Amino acid sequence: MPVRVVSDSSSGIPAEIAEELDITVLDLHMVDDEDTSTSGLSALELAAAYARQLERGGDDGIVALHLSKRLSSTWSAGVSASAVFDDAVRVVDTDSAGMAVGAAAVVAASFARAGADLDGCATAAEATLAMSETWLYLRQLDDIRKSGRLSATTAMLSAALLATKPILRVNDGKLELAIKTRTQSKAFSKLVAHVAERADGVPVFAAVQYSGDKDSAATLADMLKEVLAPGSTVSLAPLTSAVAAHTGDGAIGLSVFYTTSAAE
Repeated sequence: MPVRVVSDSSSGIPAEIAEELDITVLDLHMVDDEDTSTSGLSALELAAAYARQLERGGDDGIVALHLSKRLSSTWSAGVSASAVFDDAVRVVDTDSAGMAVGAAAVVAASFARAGADLDGCATAAEATLAMSETWLYLRQLDDIRKSGRLSATTAMLSAALLATKPILRVNDGKLELAIKTRTQSKAFSKLVAHVAERADGVPVFAAVQYSGDKDSAATLADMLKEVLAPGSTVSLAPLTSAVAAHTGDGAIGLSVFYTTSAAE
């Protein structure tokens, strides 16, 4: 049996792809109190999920890909759960979020189907994460500031950013301010210009996700299609509820996967 791949619902893997590649996607908990939020999966829940997958996959093992440890407790719970199974469960330190994690899971599962061993699948996932960048465009910072998922520096600046259209970047597993402008169009233009420069004429895969405002997300997707090299793919899909609970309405996420390193 091939290596098994496990992720969580923040990764945004489309259901049909998860089914096709036999990726197990575990739902993060939605918490409905005064403000809708999420909570990470517990070590007990993950240990049970890993055990079920090991029963299916035998000794080939599991690659587990979860939301950045700086954004969720799920990664640390996964590490604790994996200790029960010796070296059979490899919990990758993704330092990322959203479709960057989802794409790494898809690549790992594809390698597994091709017969790669546990080390090969984990290495493929890590390489995918290393070649990706993820941004988040927000119309307001209230929801994500309340969630505690902004870096300390960005949280301190948040009051001064209320009149701007900030774009945050997932950097070293944390959300940090990357771009601030006065209008959405300027924010999108700066982001698209960065992606085009980084791609350097080589085809890429870009995943645009949105919460509520599909039209603005489609505008960003169209802008990317205009400047990216032939052969590039730009997908458009809603943000998962596990992410949208923290970003608020009107948020747009962008994950881009390059085929060359920044140094090349």
